[in-house]
Amino acid sequence: MVSISFSLLLLTLMICLWRSFYVDQVAPEASRRLIVRDRVSLAFFLPAYYRDKVRAVKGINAVVPITWFGGRYIDDRPAHFFPQFATDPEEYLKVASDKIIPEDQVKAWQHDRTGCIVDATLVKRFGWKIGDRITLQANIFPVNLDLTIRGIYHRDPPQNALYFNAKYLEESVSWFKGQAGWYSAQVDSADHVAQASTEIDDMFHNSPLQTKTESERAFQLGFVSSLGNVKAFILGICAAVVFAIMLVSANTMAMSVRSRIREVAVLKTLGFTRQRVLSIFISESVALALIGGVLGILVAIPIMAVLTHFIIGLGIPASMKVGPPTAALSLAIALVLGLVSGFVPAYRVSRLNIVDALRHIG
Repeated sequence: MVSISFSLLLLTLMICLWRSFYVDQVAPEASRRLIVRDRVSLAFFLPAYYRDKVRAVKGINAVVPITWFGGRYIDDRPAHFFPQFATDPEEYLKVASDKIIPEDQVKAWQHDRTGCIVDATLVKRFGWKIGDRITLQANIFPVNLDLTIRGIYHRDPPQNALYFNAKYLEESVSWFKGQAGWYSAQVDSADHVAQASTEIDDMFHNSPLQTKTESERAFQLGFVSSLGNVKAFILGICAAVVFAIMLVSANTMAMSVRSRIREVAVLKTLGFTRQRVLSIFISESVALALIGGVLGILVAIPIMAVLTHFIIGLGIPASMKVGPPTAALSLAIALVLGLVSGFVPAYRVSRLNIVDALRHIG
């Protein structure tokens, strides 16, 4: 049961990843956001005048520059890592309309060139408050930024990120002036996303820096794909886990049946039919698999919550959780494997005659 629990735990985690990456739908606000980036690589910046051109496309409500700063906070330990982005405070919250922040804090951020806003999860993690000063140490850009927390935003699911004024970065790094890592745009309707994406890319088709415009979800999956063929990796692990569960369950049931062959003979002597004996052993196999599956799912719930806490903001979906569909699928797999692994040894022992079963030494 413990072996099955561990296998179902791993399988449930992989199913959660699969659903988050390729199945679950994004929030309505996110479905209307587009990311305009360099066609070749995110390592190349886009010029500032692209913003006005993108804004002129029909259906675009707002456009803001976004640049990954990638600085260090305190040190390089993973516990101190969080995403940091440079953007335009005047228009950012028009694009990121799913972020909730008091209006007075928004105005304070917009009027302070060195101000920033942070996710409420970061405030809880580091014990920050409005007015605190933090320093982001140089990593990608050759400058340390001294920032003042002017606002705390809430978002469901949390993003765990920090945003500051891109003008501050441009003033500190001369060669970055008039550039942006990518542009985030909000479309008036999710139905116009595909059309707007095509129009934007066609607009810059003959430009020195061509663009690749995609939905926010596709942009996030682009980060994931940079790690390799994640889809094949997840499917491979799932297949290996299912095979391992099959071996564990089949071996357990085979040993259990062999140790009780004489008991089966006694049961048949008392009048138990083949079908009755077969159902007893299959029920035992299914019960073991299902109990192990339930335990594995229960352990997977807090583990997935912890994993989500550390990976949100990295371009990976933050809504990963063990929901009812995931739990149902894991239990269904456990049920099928319990049936399959228990049927063969149970069928063989149910067909033994009483004399041969009583003579069995084991």
